[in-house]
Amino acid sequence: MERAAILPSVNQNYLLFPSRAFSTRRHSFSSTRNFSPPSFSSIKLQHSSSSSSSVSSNVINGGISLTRCNAVLSNSSSTEVSELADVDWDNIGFGLKPTDYMYVMKCNIDGDFSKGELQRFGNIEVSPSAGVLNYGQGLFEGLKAYRKEDGNNILLFRPEENANRMRNGAERMCMPAPTVEQFVEAVKETVLANKHWVPPPGKGSLYVRPLLMGTGAVLGLAPAPEYTFIIYVSPVGNYFKEGVAPINLIVENEFHRATPGGTGGVKTIGNYAAVLKAQSIAKAKGYSDVLYLDCVYKRFLEEVSSCNIFIVKDNVISTPEIKGTILPGITRKSIIDVARTQGFQVEERNVTVDELLEADEVFCTGTAVVVSPVGSVTYKGKRVSYGEGTFGTVSKQLYTVLTSLQMGLIEDNMNWTVNLS
Repeated sequence: MERAAILPSVNQNYLLFPSRAFSTRRHSFSSTRNFSPPSFSSIKLQHSSSSSSSVSSNVINGGISLTRCNAVLSNSSSTEVSELADVDWDNIGFGLKPTDYMYVMKCNIDGDFSKGELQRFGNIEVSPSAGVLNYGQGLFEGLKAYRKEDGNNILLFRPEENANRMRNGAERMCMPAPTVEQFVEAVKETVLANKHWVPPPGKGSLYVRPLLMGTGAVLGLAPAPEYTFIIYVSPVGNYFKEGVAPINLIVENEFHRATPGGTGGVKTIGNYAAVLKAQSIAKAKGYSDVLYLDCVYKRFLEEVSSCNIFIVKDNVISTPEIKGTILPGITRKSIIDVARTQGFQVEERNVTVDELLEADEVFCTGTAVVVSPVGSVTYKGKRVSYGEGTFGTVSKQLYTVLTSLQMGLIEDNMNWTVNLS
């Protein structure tokens, strides 16, 4: 059966070199698994609204023929077979796999964005004096798309939250930013253009990476005169090599991720380069990642290199409060809401390293990791272990509810998911 996919108009020669070759052979997939999600009496969820995009393409001789049109994805029935890229879905890991298309939109310093468009994935050209290269004027986001059990419908998880966080970060970094509507529509178009790279249910997700960069040339220290908004995607599996097995953290009390009044609370690119040194040292010693303390008192928890931290004590869940040095994680926010619907008491406050060492459970949250149990924490040579090599009771319950929501296995009464059917 010939299917209509949704692709906006594509400019294949705009700001980029030809994409490197990568296998895009496709095979058919249809869901045959029977999954019965666990029953959670306190969660009452319903399906979110569907969305559409504005392009169409036809599969011809294994390739893609692009045409400009206004159309929605054509699905004749919920059991229609989806086309998937030729990928070893059981071993995809967490790394870049070049896909077909990326989204590009430009803007001047006044905030007037041009109409965005899809382009073939590939390299981009920027001036050596671009603001992002010289002064680090850049932000990024991360979100995921999941394939539902029917094998065809795709869900985005809370993309408007990423849009708002980028806008907040852009204000701090003196950058214009797309509106929430522009951001969300761009994400939809990019995901649908790369639909066959969304892994089968239970095999992973399509990681979506929006970037906002000062690409205009500037020599003196000043905001760039031009900005580029880009979205690319890659299919991914588990972030940590341990998968969903517990990770081992080391508490860092010399290097610091952020300072009061700095940019630790926004998702600017420099925040992540700053943690590479401590992370590299930790990984060389066999740890999974680093947990940072505040830089003033060196006793309050802040966050792990790329995710937020939670502790559980006597069934009370605690996490460091957002106060300018900690990234307001969207998974963090979602877990707090889910936990409260499940009847847990959740506290956002200063959490000391001593409380961490005495906790019953510890876990991390983030877009990449989702929910990751912590098996051990090492602080000043003292190692404390949690659980018995698996999820703790609380973190397992929260993980199950959240991932069931993300994959459309239970009703979404929160209106957190966007259906790209």
